[in-house]
Amino acid sequence: MPTSIDAYLGIHTRALLLESRRTELLANNLANADTPGFKARDLDFRSALSAAGASPAACVALRATQAGHQGTAAPAAPATAELKYSVPMAPALDGNTVDAQLEQSAFAENAVRYQATLTFINSKLRALMTAITGQ
Repeated sequence: MPTSIDAYLGIHTRALLLESRRTELLANNLANADTPGFKARDLDFRSALSAAGASPAACVALRATQAGHQGTAAPAAPATAELKYSVPMAPALDGNTVDAQLEQSAFAENAVRYQATLTFINSKLRALMTAITGQ
């Protein structure tokens, strides 16, 4: 059994951070659907997750300044994921690139993925508590 809770939960903690960041981006796009010149942004979830899951040490480099420091790495910050501009199917005359229907669809899909990740993490923690308490 892994000794670290991060190792036990695996990539799912990083996925939750990325899904949360994507929710913010999609909500921002929807909020600015009528703003002239607004450029919709999104992140490539698959590449961001694969980059975050490559190895914990590759995500954040920590430097020990004292002998008592532990050599662990934190999960990748969601802000480090590369943001990309969305390409609209039919650009608006005012320069706005938000397609409200596509954004709502992506938002709903991301919400389902976020909830699934939370459910998985909850079940892993519940199994750990069952193992600890023996019930």
